[in-house]
Amino acid sequence: MAGHSKWANIKHRKAAQDARRGKIFNKLIRELSVAARQGGGELSDNPRLRAAVDKALANNMTKETIQRAVDRGAGNADGDAMEECVYEGYGPEGVAVMVECMTDNRNRTVSEVRHAFGKHGGNLGTTGSVAFMFHRQGRLLLPKEVTEEAAIEATLEAEPEEIEARDDGRLEVVTTPDSFGRVKDALIEAGIEPEQSDVGLYPDSTTPVADAEFAQRVLKLLDMLEDLDDVQNVTTNAEFADHVLDQLD
Repeated sequence: MAGHSKWANIKHRKAAQDARRGKIFNKLIRELSVAARQGGGELSDNPRLRAAVDKALANNMTKETIQRAVDRGAGNADGDAMEECVYEGYGPEGVAVMVECMTDNRNRTVSEVRHAFGKHGGNLGTTGSVAFMFHRQGRLLLPKEVTEEAAIEATLEAEPEEIEARDDGRLEVVTTPDSFGRVKDALIEAGIEPEQSDVGLYPDSTTPVADAEFAQRVLKLLDMLEDLDDVQNVTTNAEFADHVLDQLD
């Protein structure tokens, strides 16, 4: 999959939408709390929490707010009954969609997710129906001036999975979720500040979307899913052509 930009399309669009809706902090706080509850409040011992803290800081959340969310999770505060669940389905024309949620009421959440799929020409699938098409990875996008040699030298001991070249010439470092923090630290120590970094689900291959009408149907489904209060992340294997996105702007 070298050359394909996993930072384009859905993740950029999603980040912008979340910011406009004012929901990003709520999602981040939930992730911080659950990560701390499951793996403890020490960043060095909890790769998931480290990734969540990095994402919160990148979204300009204050350290005090982050710490309160971590403390709440690590202490398993009363009333924090959130649990994780993942729903899988197919959107219009069969594109694969993964919906990661945190909820205190599974029945409510699955009903809302099913309604969104049905309203926009999709179908909620069974467990495992599309999950095999995705893998959880860490990804770090490097500045354009960074060479492959410099990236390899900086991260060799931290053991990234792969370094991929994008179409625009920039490099993405691919890691396992557990090694994400080590690789990011190694890059920063070498003077390489990633332009973007995240741990999430990524498709093994993509379904090109070059028709504007088709793209609009898929995007309406994704928008509705992302707007649900219980939804943390939505990932699809649809890859929207730039000219299609330009038509929809």
